[in-house]
Amino acid sequence: MKIIDSEFDDLQMKEIQQGQEEGLDVSLYADPRFDDSEMWLIREGLEKGLDVSCYADPKFGGVQMKVIKRGLEDGIDVSVYADPKFNYRQMEEIFKGLKAGLDISKYDDPIFDDHQMSVIRDGLEKGLEISWYATPKFSWEEM
Repeated sequence: MKIIDSEFDDLQMKEIQQGQEEGLDVSLYADPRFDDSEMWLIREGLEKGLDVSCYADPKFGGVQMKVIKRGLEDGIDVSVYADPKFNYRQMEEIFKGLKAGLDISKYDDPIFDDHQMSVIRDGLEKGLEISWYATPKFSWEEM
């Protein structure tokens, strides 16, 4: 892969060069749309043998990438939340529910904001009957 230096700043070039030195497929992140910290997240995932294809996409911001990467590291099926329709806080709430073995289908919908998701997840963790309040018509404070 031919890397054109002028497309990348010094920090991005450092990430690309480090990946090349490690024998990684830098084509997965040698994209000027990724900043150096996003490139680092992808490079680190490659080093760990993760399937970075689910987050090595400019449609995700760095914090979203980080939540997806953490799920992969924990062996979680990230396909549920590796979707740009969720902001990183919503992704985090879904991640926490999956990690706890909860039925996240009760709140894995972008119609719930992250605070609502947190209240629903907390109720599920406590074994509460959440069906009466797990609706977007209630604010998280009302839940």
